[in-house]
Amino acid sequence: MFESAFMVRALIAGVFVSILLSMLGFFVVLRKMSFIGVGIAHAAFGGVALGQLLGVPVFASAAVFSLAAGLGIGAVTRRGKIKEDTAIGIFFAAGMALGVLFLALKPGYTADIMSYLFGSILAVSAADLWIIGIVALVILTLLTLFFKEFLATSFDAELARASGIPETFLFYLLLGMLSVGIVVSIKIVGIVLVSALLVLPAATARQWSRRYGVILALSLILGLAYTVGGLMLSYWLDIPSGAAIVILGVLVFLLSIVFSSMRAGRLAKRT
Repeated sequence: MFESAFMVRALIAGVFVSILLSMLGFFVVLRKMSFIGVGIAHAAFGGVALGQLLGVPVFASAAVFSLAAGLGIGAVTRRGKIKEDTAIGIFFAAGMALGVLFLALKPGYTADIMSYLFGSILAVSAADLWIIGIVALVILTLLTLFFKEFLATSFDAELARASGIPETFLFYLLLGMLSVGIVVSIKIVGIVLVSALLVLPAATARQWSRRYGVILALSLILGLAYTVGGLMLSYWLDIPSGAAIVILGVLVFLLSIVFSSMRAGRLAKRT
């Protein structure tokens, strides 16, 4: 399986992506803003299509669109009178509509667009691997440096502001990192499914513990397990990698709900 160079690249990229999304997803789930990943990911479709139309690097155009969507959602919900789910729906629709328009303007058939929508292990090149690795390193470094501050603002934003923590700056920084993190993950999981990998590890981990340290550790382990296991399944069964990763994650999540409910029931009977 790993004799092939493309599988080695996909595995390394998958490890980077799973750690990155699991770490970001930990704060996303704590802040109860899971749906924002869906909006940012689908807004990136407009950037992917624009890159195809203009013949520019897709990562750059998708990153610009995702950053604009993520920061735009944050600005509209904080400064305007629109609720977060409404803002997400607007940017979601705008990104997809622009993507369809740009693809319609491009002459000929764009086969490569399918790999961005649903993910493909064959699509990860050596250049992509360098981009994914550098972006993951930068974002993980920032998350580590400001971990306590991000944690404080996730639990109680008002108290964090009163304590002198720059909550607004950290909020937009998190949205920016989330936007770029989603873009570099698209090659592995795809635009349609990347938000699921962002949420599933932390959501599953919360079924087993309420201690943030345990949740974070479990999120990282589960994210790696989903990505590596999904890549192996996609290779053996000849199915899209993104679908395999997400289906595996959903199955583990559902099993976790069942077993955590059974455990809670046993504890209730003992007490």
